[in-house]
Amino acid sequence: MKPQIRVLIYSILFFLYLTSTHFLLSLGEILKTDPYRTLGCGFAVLNLLYAFLGLKWKPLLNVICAVVIAALALFLALQFTNLHLFLNYDPYQVKTAIFANAVFSIIFWEIVYQIKSRN
Repeated sequence: MKPQIRVLIYSILFFLYLTSTHFLLSLGEILKTDPYRTLGCGFAVLNLLYAFLGLKWKPLLNVICAVVIAALALFLALQFTNLHLFLNYDPYQVKTAIFANAVFSIIFWEIVYQIKSRN
């Protein structure tokens, strides 16, 4: 895959992460579930869509990568938020967690892509 296409796909994925967070949180309130589980499952679905439509690898590899990346990115976003680096700009650390989750997911997708393309 050309670098320009990957950058375009990552930009779309970043935008989808940012815009779907509010929808996923409101869905979690309607279903009365834990917001972390709702976000984790929602981001895993977004990752699955990206894996099957963008990467087109083997189905088992797509599912494993999508779920692991969603869980790891959400965990690291929460840990990054606990550092309180942007407390003056984002008092409740919500935007920081959303942006960190999107950035970590894209970084992990690029790492997985580079590992897969070298084999």
